[in-house]
Formats: sequence, C-alpha cells, structure tokens
Amino acid sequence: MKSAPFAYERPSDLNAAIALIAAAKDAGKIIAGGQSLGPMLNLRLVQPELIIDIAGLAELRQAERSGDELVIGACITHGDIEDGRIEDVTRGAMRRVAGAIAYRAVRNRGTIGGSLSHADPAADWVSALPALGARLRLRSAGGSRDLAIEEFITGALESALREGEIVEAVRVPVLRASARWGYVKACRKPGEFAHAIAAVMIDPELGTARVVIGAIAAAPIVLGDAAALFGGRVTGDFKQSFDAHLADALLVKAGVSNAADRHIHVAVLRRAIDEAAA
Repeated sequence: MKSAPFAYERPSDLNAAIALIAAAKDAGKIIAGGQSLGPMLNLRLVQPELIIDIAGLAELRQAERSGDELVIGACITHGDIEDGRIEDVTRGAMRRVAGAIAYRAVRNRGTIGGSLSHADPAADWVSALPALGARLRLRSAGGSRDLAIEEFITGALESALREGEIVEAVRVPVLRASARWGYVKACRKPGEFAHAIAAVMIDPELGTARVVIGAIAAAPIVLGDAAALFGGRVTGDFKQSFDAHLADALLVKAGVSNAADRHIHVAVLRRAIDEAAA
C-alpha cells in the first residue's frame, strides 16, 4: 500500500519550521528520520495534507554542554549517539542504549526527538531517559517550555505535545561518578520491539535510586525516588535488598494483570539492578 498524496515542505531554519507547523495545525505532520512516520504513512494510519521535513535543520542537529547538562538537539540520530559523535556525559549509558535500538539502518536515520514524540511504550529512549533524569525543551510559535520526560509521556503513543509544538532538545544531566547504571530489555529476537524494559540509576553515595519499568502498553512506571524497592534505604548492598514483591505490586497497580508478564518485567528489573551492582 502507498501513502495518500500530500504536500511537502523542507524549511530552511527552525523559525520557518515552527511557522509552517503552526499554520498547518492538524493537517500537517513532521518528519525527521521517518522510522515511525514512514510505515504509518504507507499503511494510511495517518493521512496528512502536508509533511514538514525538519531533518536538515542545523539548530536541531547540535549537541553542547550547558553547565551540568548535555543539550541534545532533537534531530540527533541514534547512530550519532552510538558512535560517540556527541559528548558522553553518562559514562557510556546512552551509547549502550542507542546501540541496542532496532537495526543499524534504523539507527542511522531515527532521531532521539522523533522517538520521544512517537511515544511508543516499547521504545528505548522512552524508558532510558527518565531513569537518567532527563528533561525536554519543547518549542512552538508561542515560545519554549521545559518538561520532565515522565511528564511528557502520558500513555501509549500519547504525549504532552500541544498543537503546533515540537521537541526541540533533550537535556541530559551529567552522571555522577558514584552513580550506577543498569539497562535491560527483553525481546524475542535482537532488533524487535521489547516486551519488557528496565532502567535504573542508583547512587549509593547519595542514597538515591531512579527506577523505570517500561514496555507495559502504557506510560512507563517511573519511580523518581525508588528507595521503597530497596527496603526504604539505598545503600551499597542495594542488590540484596531489592524487593521483588513490591515491584510486582507496582505492575498490578499499573494494570499489568497477567502474572507471567509481570514475572518477566520483574526478572528484567532484577537483571538491570544486578548490572548496576556489578
């Protein structure tokens, strides 16, 4: 099946793109890497009158350090991150996540901003970036606003993007030297969408833990303060104090009713915690 006919615009700068997006309203769709939108167009799941191509916008292809954050333009590709073409402030965490996304052809074209905007619950960045404490810069004709990623992803394929608004940048905090990182996903075979994801950032020195359980057909479960999963206090023996029963209860509360599915999610979370402790 081929896509329905549509008009195509390739703006020369971000301001021009924002103006086109505002004018198009619901009749327009943004394309960057096209790894999510392309199949949807071909299946006619979306039939926009106008496609606005932002892939070449220099403002969205930059990454720079700003204080204790790395500001990553929305059109930076997974491959850019995997290959180290941007500064690594996460001690390899983001490079590892990027390198496990789908296949190399997808990573060459797919963008970090596009993945987040699509809000697929099985997508890697949707779960990994909340664990890192990342925030988004959103842009529209009315100005900019910042939002934590856990507030941005509101459900399966649902986000807090307003009409005329796009993801401009991802702001990733520098990972502290004492922080420990774990990221595990379960797929039927490499390259396929995950059916369970766990991301953890644990800092025994600060006594803090961020835990994300993803790929649950809804917004990820994000625990900004996950001390309860470790007996109420995060210490150097967090691996031993992990409470699997409490993790299972969180999944029940999130609507994961199938016990076998919950078992897989808890097992993946335990593996991510073991990885952080290694």
